[in-house]
Amino acid sequence: MNTLPQQQHRCCYLYNQGLVSYCDAWNWQKSLLQARVYNSILHDVLILLEHPPVYTLGQGASLDFLKFELDKNDFEVYRVERGGEVTYHCPGQLVGYPILNLKYYRQDLHWYLRQLEEVLIKVLAVYGLKGDRLAGLTGVWIDGIKVGAIGIKVSRWVTMHGFALNVCPDLSGFEKIVPCGIADKSVGSMAQWIPDIQLDEVRLQVAKAFAEVFGVEFIPQS
Repeated sequence: MNTLPQQQHRCCYLYNQGLVSYCDAWNWQKSLLQARVYNSILHDVLILLEHPPVYTLGQGASLDFLKFELDKNDFEVYRVERGGEVTYHCPGQLVGYPILNLKYYRQDLHWYLRQLEEVLIKVLAVYGLKGDRLAGLTGVWIDGIKVGAIGIKVSRWVTMHGFALNVCPDLSGFEKIVPCGIADKSVGSMAQWIPDIQLDEVRLQVAKAFAEVFGVEFIPQS
């Protein structure tokens, strides 16, 4: 995938967070997005974090892909404004929320999705893993096993939601759903190929790949 020309590099705040509740992160994203809709000169943002166990459904997602009753579930469930079906977040999965103004990049949602995939593919390559795209589907696979999921929302060309890379999570939560509505593909993690992999190390590689793919210069934030 082509990266952006050098002259288009933008400043981007980088927030490296630990375990953050889904609701708190969701509200944070909405606040950041609204600020940038009203003031387009604000810097972009990339948030990297983990969530406690939680299920999320895209705005048009079908409840048919849940294998449990909503009132009999141990974990929180949210229907949010991103695209896509149901997915699962938990510790050991690195989640990235880019708040980017695509007017400074390319006003093309397909391009943006492919760029997010490229970030994950580059990260996997660092560890000698070949990340693949599958025709007609969004995300990243290794040997037909999905390790990277993507779901976005764009408002006036400002993005929110983003990507989730399974580094070393407990995958059992995925057994209660049809992940992303894809019944014939299994979900896995990098730890299946690299048992001792550390999420904090992968976090650094994700930031590096994101900066390269999107042509941004990070300003670290606490």
